Amino acid sequence: MRGDFVSNSSPTIEEIWGNWVRYKDSASANQLVEHYLYLVHYHVQRILVHLPKNVSKDDVNSLGLFGLYDALHKFDPKRDLKFDTYASFRIRGAVIDGLRKEDWLPRSIREKAKKMEHATQELEQQFQRKPTPTEIADYLGLRRQEVEEITKDAIFANLLSIEEKTTDYQDEFNEGIGYNLPDNKQLTPEENIVTLENYQELAQSIHQLNENEKLVISLFYKEELTFTEIGHVLTLTTSRISQIHKQAIYKLKKFLA
Repeated sequence: MRGDFVSNSSPTIEEIWGNWVRYKDSASANQLVEHYLYLVHYHVQRILVHLPKNVSKDDVNSLGLFGLYDALHKFDPKRDLKFDTYASFRIRGAVIDGLRKEDWLPRSIREKAKKMEHATQELEQQFQRKPTPTEIADYLGLRRQEVEEITKDAIFANLLSIEEKTTDYQDEFNEGIGYNLPDNKQLTPEENIVTLENYQELAQSIHQLNENEKLVISLFYKEELTFTEIGHVLTLTTSRISQIHKQAIYKLKKFLA
């Protein structure tokens, strides 16, 4: 018997999941992707608002869909975790990783960002303080809104290209994966031990929280979701998520004390 549906009535999501777990058939996969497509749209839209207008929404959607398919194939229904939560991790991760691999910032914006950085340094020396966006705009003959857009684009370019290898091999130190960087703020072995012990104590304390509290802590601090976004994932109100967060922090303080 194959996993294809023969009934004329529309299957429930539980039936689709049952077929997928048993047969791993393409029909079930397509139905599940269609059902959870709202997660892709949600996370893609949230990321797009921070990207330059030249970034194609279709391209970002494709990255999100890849993350959803990946989540579908790697999800273990036996785990005590909602698929929505797991898929959200995979979708966001796939989009960010995909953007990191592409040089999506136009050369013109990169050049403007360099000019703006130079202007900022000049104005800092002149005013003996950090210049405002309006002052930078006046200095460069640009609109304030344009300065803010360039600043935003440059920040996200640095964040998303952080794993790219440099093409300048003449430098004493090359940046990127596989290269070593000098770190003048390296902790001493003793400080490392203390820090590691603190992390271990915190991890042990988090394990003592209940499942909802663990999820809220993970989604808020690791995945950087807002309380409203966490509420959508866990199907709870924003006020309830805030309450769970406060309870979790209170418990962690008591455990660590």
